[in-house]
Amino acid sequence: MRNDLTLYDKVAQDWWSDEIRWVRTLKNLVPGRLSWMDRQIDWAGREVLDLGCAGGFMAEALAARGATVTGIDPAAQAIAAAKAHAAQTGLCIRYDVGVGEALPYADASFDAVVCVDVLEHVRDLPQVLAEIARVLRPGGLFLFDTINRNPLARLATITVAEDILRLLPKGTHDPAMFIKPAELRAGLQFAGLVPGRFTGLGPRGLTLRGDLTFGRLPLTTILYMGLARKPELASV
Repeated sequence: MRNDLTLYDKVAQDWWSDEIRWVRTLKNLVPGRLSWMDRQIDWAGREVLDLGCAGGFMAEALAARGATVTGIDPAAQAIAAAKAHAAQTGLCIRYDVGVGEALPYADASFDAVVCVDVLEHVRDLPQVLAEIARVLRPGGLFLFDTINRNPLARLATITVAEDILRLLPKGTHDPAMFIKPAELRAGLQFAGLVPGRFTGLGPRGLTLRGDLTFGRLPLTTILYMGLARKPELASV
């Protein structure tokens, strides 16, 4: 089975334990993502939606930066784990169970939407992008990462990461759902957002446990990050 979204609920009880290697990999991606995203926005005082938050790694990092964070994910047990951990650490984060195609928030609710390791999993990408545009305030920022669709990206993420190194469980991704940067730019524009810069994301080193660390890379061939902004005023 490809694009197996049950994986996140299956490991929810151990999400914050650091005992599962592939979950540690997801956690290790957060600093690499934020090393670039922090340059695009001052999080302090911003109302931010973490779309596809799973067990809360990115949501907690954003809250620690002073953002008012809402996290949403379809994995109910992962959301429960996120709520429990936030309560333990004293962080005030709202968590909801839901999907990107039908966000349960009013128009113009957020200053920023963050969506990492998600777009390549959704069933209706144009609808998700439309919902992101809807809940963003004028001038709001959409920050994301996803996986490029080409033979090298498939080799790296499926054959190597899933099948050989087991950095991710088999079936995590469906390579047919990967997204070329040009396709995503077009989708963002269709949703009424203005795409900005895209940049690569990938391995930069190893931890003492032998886990990969991540950061910005010049090439967008495999993983890439990007941003788009909602115009301040609607076109007339």
